[in-house]
Amino acid sequence: MTHEARINTVVESLTKAPRNINLSDDSGKAKTITEVFGSNVFSLKEMSRTLPKPIFKSFMKQLRGNQTLDKVTADAIAHAVKVWAIERGASHFTHWFQPMTDSTAEKHDSFLTLKSTFYNGFEEVTALETFSGSQLLQSEPDASSFPSGGMRTTFEARGYTVWDTKSPMFIQDGPHGTAILYVPSVFISYNGEALDEKSVLLRSSEVLNKTVLEFLSMIEEVDEDHPRTKNVFTTLGTEQEYFLIDRGLYTLRPDLKITGRTLLGGLPPRHQQLEDHYFGKIPTRVLAAISECEHELAKLGVPIKTRHNEVAPAQFEVAPIFEEAMQAVDHNLLTMDVLHRVAHRHKLKVLFHEKPFRGVNGSGKHCNWSMSTDQGDNLLDPSAAPENNLRFLFFLVAILKAVLDHGDLLRAGIASASNDHRLGAHEAPPGIISVFLGSQLNEVLNAIEENRPVDYGATGTQMQNVRVKGTVLDLKVATLPSIARDLTDRNRTSPFAFTGNKFEFRAVGSKQSTSFPVTLLNSAVASSLTEMKEALRKQMGDKKVASREDQLAVIREYITKTKPIRFEGDNYSDEWVAEAAKRGLPNIVKSPDAFKCLLKDKNADMLRQTGVFSDAELTSRYHILMEKYAKDVMIEAQTLLTMVIQHVLPAAYTYRGELADTASKIVTIGLDATAESRVIKELSPVVANLQDRVQELEKLANHWTEIEDVSELAFYASEKVLPAMEAVRELADYLERNISDKLWSFPKYTELFLNI
Repeated sequence: MTHEARINTVVESLTKAPRNINLSDDSGKAKTITEVFGSNVFSLKEMSRTLPKPIFKSFMKQLRGNQTLDKVTADAIAHAVKVWAIERGASHFTHWFQPMTDSTAEKHDSFLTLKSTFYNGFEEVTALETFSGSQLLQSEPDASSFPSGGMRTTFEARGYTVWDTKSPMFIQDGPHGTAILYVPSVFISYNGEALDEKSVLLRSSEVLNKTVLEFLSMIEEVDEDHPRTKNVFTTLGTEQEYFLIDRGLYTLRPDLKITGRTLLGGLPPRHQQLEDHYFGKIPTRVLAAISECEHELAKLGVPIKTRHNEVAPAQFEVAPIFEEAMQAVDHNLLTMDVLHRVAHRHKLKVLFHEKPFRGVNGSGKHCNWSMSTDQGDNLLDPSAAPENNLRFLFFLVAILKAVLDHGDLLRAGIASASNDHRLGAHEAPPGIISVFLGSQLNEVLNAIEENRPVDYGATGTQMQNVRVKGTVLDLKVATLPSIARDLTDRNRTSPFAFTGNKFEFRAVGSKQSTSFPVTLLNSAVASSLTEMKEALRKQMGDKKVASREDQLAVIREYITKTKPIRFEGDNYSDEWVAEAAKRGLPNIVKSPDAFKCLLKDKNADMLRQTGVFSDAELTSRYHILMEKYAKDVMIEAQTLLTMVIQHVLPAAYTYRGELADTASKIVTIGLDATAESRVIKELSPVVANLQDRVQELEKLANHWTEIEDVSELAFYASEKVLPAMEAVRELADYLERNISDKLWSFPKYTELFLNI
């Protein structure tokens, strides 16, 4: 790796033409999204078309939980999906699952089967394409080769992937015009423990569904006009942020290739301080890549709605239409996968790390979460007069109680070595979990608590002007129409904010799967609803349905209990840190401290009692998270040492030698070499200091192998290794700024940000 390679790559990046693909039909007209949407998905509509009616009816009963999937039905579905997939070029199938790696896993098996026929003692082999119900239902990967936290070992390695019937199968393009059939699956051990992210998400969704249905039966009358709710599900919309950089420049950065973030490098004079990148014009090559990605995702049924520039240079976002949560999780993982593959085709590299570049905004994955019924009702829709919508108030206060009781658990759900660099950095919510409701809802809750009428004048909201989503906002310009203003403002500093008819969990990291944080949120809400359900049952006595007075009494009680978790101000401020401490809200800065919250009695008991985690699964998760954190930090430390020892220090030695040689020649001809000598004197102590810091980091890295306990290892990485890495970086970044550019082999931030 040389300066010449860096410059050549920079020049090449500037001359690359955008990749063009043909999205037209035979007539030359561009295909609309609706024409291709879901074309690669074996949807319920496709199943109803291809399956015999009794088989499809049997499968629908299984989906509703009314019966198990029998062999006849499984075989029929397997045959139908095989025919459908082969017609579209599929040669292989895979059970697609989500191990505890924040990614997905797959093993491809072909449809090929050999049938032997014997003629006069000689074997004749015939090739057939088959796919049985048993192959559809389960597969058997090596469970010991995935993170298991000790639940699986090399001598106890059996594990199973099992088809998740609620997630539709789909095909993706393979090499040379072929395709692969994907079977969304869960991953369990030989003993039935969850080894993945999806199993626990499914459990938490079922627990929440059951709890909400029981609660609704206590507060709602059922008649012909208001049928009983039979199913409740969570909805999710994931706003995916990411960076795109030139792939050639990426290959010259070992830190980006190995760790996903830059371990060295300083900001250029211009980065995001002019606030001109957000919603700016999308670069041509980037737009071409995103457009192709949207087309690929549309075929997979992923409803991407929005694309735009984000705040930092080279940072972007795509956001989908909200979906049922389990489907949304699958679709987000598909979005990340397709972005990665399509970017490669456009000679770009997508970065999902939460903080790939120091000094500019990092990337998150804002999770917009709500609950809906099979009647189409959003349970978090406040309506025009939320003070009269007791159902909404019950669920709102239950969520407040969940966050108050288990905020530290939610913090654990979004903790990682990478997200630590983003949280609390005046660009993302801090380690204090609080809830923002907005002035109107705060006034509603305060009025109910104080048993007085709601004073909308105090919130600046005139209810007589309410339209669909809020008040009318007059723009004071004759040629512009009045617009509807939302009932709440938007607090971008809040980790958990109410945004009209949903909560936005803003602290989730951009590269993590949303399964785990949503699982914890579902579980906490189910637990708080169970507590409120018991309080309501006690309040209502023998009544079949709670009266309005009964409901208000319980709502009022829990409004008072949950007051400490509500905060309307600036979550980035020092004043909030002090105020949160007074309220007893934990401020968890580092991930190892957050992971410990998984095993706190109140959290562990809740997760066990809801049935979402067993003791073994919870302990396993704790060990996996601690170990991954430690390994991530140590990989970064080793990478940083390699870069500094092999590149940064040699560049400094060469520059200092060149200056000394130049100064000697200048003095030889009788001129003043003060300028060169001054630079040498300034650089020399920095180089010596960097050598010392490198040696210290090497000692820490070597001692790492002597620590066996994963918890101790994680805290060692956090408290010892990371500060030592920071000391090395400060000095290396000083040298980047002060030695000759021709000696620097790594692409700098200016080139990474601007050459796309």
